[in-house]
Amino acid sequence: MNAPSPSRRPRLVLASASPRRRELLARLGVEPDAIAPPEIDETPHEGELPRAYAQRMALEKARAVAGDDAFVLAGDTVVAAGRRILPKAEDEATARRCLELLSGRRHRVMSAIALAAPDGSVRERLSETQLKFKRLSATELDAYIAGGEWLGKAGGYAIQGAAEALIPWIQGSHSAVVGLPLYETRALLKAAGFSLG
Repeated sequence: MNAPSPSRRPRLVLASASPRRRELLARLGVEPDAIAPPEIDETPHEGELPRAYAQRMALEKARAVAGDDAFVLAGDTVVAAGRRILPKAEDEATARRCLELLSGRRHRVMSAIALAAPDGSVRERLSETQLKFKRLSATELDAYIAGGEWLGKAGGYAIQGAAEALIPWIQGSHSAVVGLPLYETRALLKAAGFSLG
């Protein structure tokens, strides 16, 4: 009689093209078997609040990629000023508007994750972090814009870059602001049977 084969890790698909999410996932010792960014409409619904929007986006991304042979991990990070969802900055004017709005005030970052299982079930978690930008001088704002790291970033900034030196206060998860809350992600993966350190 043959000995039972050692159990192998379930397959994992990351529903994101973000290199930051892959780097953060690697901190947990996890390398996704495939990268499959979904093509979905990411327009907020009229009157949709930031927390609900982040959760809906993570779920829709996971379900859009879900298959019958792998777990699918999806996430969405939303920068909010009050009830207002800030856009991803795709041009300098948008980045400047976002940073002018955030200058000198607190804001929130909601980072939602969803893990779809091969059986169709979905687990989800949400991390909420509060941050404060210093009051940005015109020189500081111009220098940050000139650096270009705002491109494609929610709220017009990347905390893992030069913007971190402009943020004197944070309460919550740094990794969530980068794009993947590691504590919540680890909990979801462990609950699904992934072997983690």
